Amino acid sequence: MQIEDTALPGVKLITPRRFGDHRGFFSESYSRKALAEQGIDIEFCQDNHSLSAQVGTIRGLHFQAPPHAQDKLVRCGKGSLFDVAVDIRTGSPTYGQWVGYELSFENGRQLLVPAGFAHGFVTLLPETEIIYKCSDYYAPETEGALVWDDPAIGIDWPLTVDPVLSEKDAVAPGLDGFDSPFTWTPEDAA
Repeated sequence: MQIEDTALPGVKLITPRRFGDHRGFFSESYSRKALAEQGIDIEFCQDNHSLSAQVGTIRGLHFQAPPHAQDKLVRCGKGSLFDVAVDIRTGSPTYGQWVGYELSFENGRQLLVPAGFAHGFVTLLPETEIIYKCSDYYAPETEGALVWDDPAIGIDWPLTVDPVLSEKDAVAPGLDGFDSPFTWTPEDAA
């Protein structure tokens, strides 16, 4: 399993090994033990799976606030998506900064998005499936969102069509005036 640091401390790009032959491939897509050996010791308790029918479907930028904040381990089960994490921890040296990576069925990559980061994605192919593990259960009373196209964040979405959005995502607020429920501490840099 290859684990790479990103420009945002704590956000990791993970590529499980694939073993293939004329029949296809086998991959161990998740191993708590392998991640713990690399210093990532997260207990996941819920798996989520969604399908986006159209290219250009944007979901996010979402988060859950404490006490139900979630770490997420995101992968693509079918198709392709551009997955994004945005640092929303007050006081963080990287507050408001983002990273994004293409996750696809073909490349098998995953993105680890820790609590304290907003998460979102756009589909690059039709009928794209996203599968992700969460470290806490869904708690709608703690849901939060930031608008996907906030110029203060400046995400370079690889859109080739008009975005397909939920009403909630279309009217989410931006960083200006945002009162983040997350606070960065020097221990977060370790």
